[in-house]
Amino acid sequence: MRTISWEFGVERKGKRVLAADRNWDMGDRAAAAASAIFLDNVEKTYGGRSGVRALAPITAVLSAGETVGIVGPSGCGKSTLMRLIAGLEAPTAGAIRIGDRPVSGPVPDIGIVFQRDLLLEWRRVLANVMLPAEIKGLAGLESRARELLAELDIAGFAEAYPWQLSGGMRQRVAIARALLTGPKLLFLDEPFSALDALTRDQMNVLLQRLQTSHGVTTLLITHSISEAIFCADRVLVMSGRPGSVLDDIRVPFERPRRLALRETPAFTAIGRRIREHFEKAGVLVG
Repeated sequence: MRTISWEFGVERKGKRVLAADRNWDMGDRAAAAASAIFLDNVEKTYGGRSGVRALAPITAVLSAGETVGIVGPSGCGKSTLMRLIAGLEAPTAGAIRIGDRPVSGPVPDIGIVFQRDLLLEWRRVLANVMLPAEIKGLAGLESRARELLAELDIAGFAEAYPWQLSGGMRQRVAIARALLTGPKLLFLDEPFSALDALTRDQMNVLLQRLQTSHGVTTLLITHSISEAIFCADRVLVMSGRPGSVLDDIRVPFERPRRLALRETPAFTAIGRRIREHFEKAGVLVG
């Protein structure tokens, strides 16, 4: 069985830090270690053992503080794997652990952003961002909410309604909402797939900037090979159903990254390596 191990490390230099952030000391390192993800022979079959096998056994160690892109063909189990780690579904076999805690139900210390922003149309932008604090009964987070909106370049729309925003702006609000309570984990399930190409590029730049500044362990599910490479520290390439890990690629580029990086030989070589897996599987032809 293949084991994937990720080294610990978070780049903190040259970043913009929110008032709520702390200095990166030994205490922070210990806290961050609690967000490492351990998968032990995790499988998923829907409809019982004789049903649809979504995931073949996956054993992996996902270190804290990194952004990991998962790319694969439709129906390969990318989103299923994310839901299993988040505790939204239970694996058919195997075990999942975050830090030293087994995942046996919904993980509380996590922010999730989906393809649809799921904003409440009758609440203003700031009120949408504050929703997790209201649900969890947390006080004193309005200043952090406003700082997040400023970091995401939409502070001027705090009192607007979602229906007054563009698609990209709505997803920025969704990301701010996901980060409000300072979660250790941030999961993004095809968050930019419905956006136009230019807006998607802008969101890719924003995402890698956020990961650098917050140091949150991030899982990005995407069908876009270039998006996975540009945004992630590591890319896991998945096979068709039942999903298994075909390749584990370390992305060597330093942050912050500029879009021009995608035109470099090193970037295109990684993309070619990923496409070759899909060509061999018959997912891509060319």
